[in-house]
This record gives sequence, structure tokens and C-alpha cells, in this order.
Amino acid sequence: MEELKKLIREVPDFPKPGILFYDVTTLLKDAAGLRSVLGHFEESFRDQPINKVVGIESRGFILAPTIASQFNAGFVPIRKRGKLPAETIEVSYELEYGVDSLEVHIDAIEEGENVLIVDDLLATGGTARAALELVRRLGGNITAVAFLIELDFLSGRDQLGDVEVFSLLHY
Repeated sequence: MEELKKLIREVPDFPKPGILFYDVTTLLKDAAGLRSVLGHFEESFRDQPINKVVGIESRGFILAPTIASQFNAGFVPIRKRGKLPAETIEVSYELEYGVDSLEVHIDAIEEGENVLIVDDLLATGGTARAALELVRRLGGNITAVAFLIELDFLSGRDQLGDVEVFSLLHY
């Protein structure tokens, strides 16, 4: 895993002073690094039935469709308010600097489907918790929530209840 961490660019003071941003684009542009990441996700969930893979806007969109194709599953985007064209359900959640909302199409997940939720980063857990709520409201069974990176010191997994949390890299 240390080799993968070496491929991630660290950008200080982005998006605001005091934040160290882990830029995964430098990992994703590396063919071997990308293959390794996708292989770890596939290996971790290969024995679990997955019908849909949910990607959380925006960097979750990078990984989720490819992971979905590995499992012959559909891809479902969860987006910020106003970005989806058909009827949606919405959940608002708190950020450290305000409130935001996520939406999903009401027909994106059918009752009883097994769903893997994917995003690039688990920090405080608010965004992932909102995604969990949306999937549950649509009747999906959450297989796990999977992240490329988890910032352990922020304890975001504590916000996610009893679902399985998989994080490939830990900081």
C-alpha cells in the first residue's frame, strides 16, 4: 500500500488554509496504480452479490463505474442538488462550513438490491452517511461502503453505523 500512497500528490492549503488535500488524480493516471486499486476492490468484494455500485459525486464517479463492470452490476450516481434530470429524493447533511444536499433518482435502486457505495475519501463521514440514507430510503441492501482513502484521525467511520467499511489506504 505504501507504493500506492507514493502515487498520491499531497496539496497543502487546498481547498482552504490548514487542509492537506490528497489528490488521487496522480494515482489514477498511473496505469499500474489504477490496476492495483481496482484489483484490491474486486478482491475485497468478489464473494458478495452486488447489483448496483453507487458513486458519490464527484470523485466517486471515477471508480464506481469500473468497479460496477467488474461485478456485472449497474452504476448509480449520487449527485449534488439540481444535477439529476428526473425525479429524485434528497438528503441534506452538515459540512464543517455549512449544509449540503445529495440526490438520487427515485428509480435508481430497486427494493432488495445489493448495493456497494464507493467514494474516493472518507473524512468526517457526513457525505457517506447521506448516501447510506438515500440507498436505504430506496430499499437497497448496503453490502459495504468502500473508499480509496480514509483519514483515520477524523473518525468518519463512526458516523456510518454497523455497515461494513472498506478503505484501501489509511492516513
